[in-house]
Amino acid sequence: MEPQEIREGYLVKKGTVLNSWSAVWVVLSEDGLDYYKKKTDRSPKGMIPLKGATLISPCQDFNKRMLVFKITTEKKQDHFFQASYVEERELWVKDIRRTISCLKDGKRFARKSTRRSIRLPETVNLPELYVLMKDQEDGVKELKLEQDNRIFNHCFTGVTVVEWLISKGKARNRPEALMLATGLLNEGFLQPADDLSKEGAEGGEQTTFLDQTKALYYFADSGFFCEGYSSDEDVLLKEEFRGNIIKQGCLLKQGHRRKNWKVRKFILRDDPAYMHYYDPSKGDDPLGSVHLRGAVVTAVEYVPDAKKYDVDGNLFEIITSDETHYFLQAATSEERKEWIKAIQAVSKSGK
Repeated sequence: MEPQEIREGYLVKKGTVLNSWSAVWVVLSEDGLDYYKKKTDRSPKGMIPLKGATLISPCQDFNKRMLVFKITTEKKQDHFFQASYVEERELWVKDIRRTISCLKDGKRFARKSTRRSIRLPETVNLPELYVLMKDQEDGVKELKLEQDNRIFNHCFTGVTVVEWLISKGKARNRPEALMLATGLLNEGFLQPADDLSKEGAEGGEQTTFLDQTKALYYFADSGFFCEGYSSDEDVLLKEEFRGNIIKQGCLLKQGHRRKNWKVRKFILRDDPAYMHYYDPSKGDDPLGSVHLRGAVVTAVEYVPDAKKYDVDGNLFEIITSDETHYFLQAATSEERKEWIKAIQAVSKSGK
């Protein structure tokens, strides 16, 4: 019987020989993790057996890389993967851990209920708490704050986090709220934004979350950026990043010059309506942006030169108001529908 496929998608993986990172297509099955150079490849580039393996998440071996998790095989081989955003990492980690547990106990994979056990009321689900904190209506509000001649966008104070946790009944008092906030910081859900919060997070032997109005933090996958006082041109450029993140993830994108296809991480924002794309294996600087105000997005069945690069199915096209064409491929038909729906909404409502 063929092993059941549990999850598949793009992740960034660190090379086992070289230290380079590259985007790969990953398939998790009941007995292991296979990764491919391209989604359409028939044979995997590598296979990671999960029987006897261990998983660490978040993995903090790389200071400048967030959202990394590490799998160590029974033979003590380390494999490092990086997700595009927190929720994506948590889904992969949850399923891989469940797979490892099933292999250990000799059981078949089956998803567990996410309902918290009533016998362990003190157990806190940090990923679930993080989602609640990010809720645009009822969560922690992301603000533009000015401090030390710098402007911090999409951030909040340590006091705000502590008081939110208490007001929502997640903690009974400030010490409990500080413990939860420190856990969120340790797990990589919250990030220090300014020098004071960074000193608390990195200065001592233990990570410390600061219950102070001068200590600034941000969500790990938010649109946070810091700027000094700058020219009008710089302000206009920064304006692109001020919108709320509506959707993010990896897609295949066709290049405008060479017409080849590469995996890119996309972040869709509203008000202003922009979609920025990044090399998922590198830093946080975007390779480019697509202004979506007045754009048209449609599913397409054919793209010139696509089959030459073995790209077929789940294609869609964005035509901007200045008639620039972008061709993209989603991993599944459902994912294509989700992207088209989100982009259409932003193009109509965002400025």
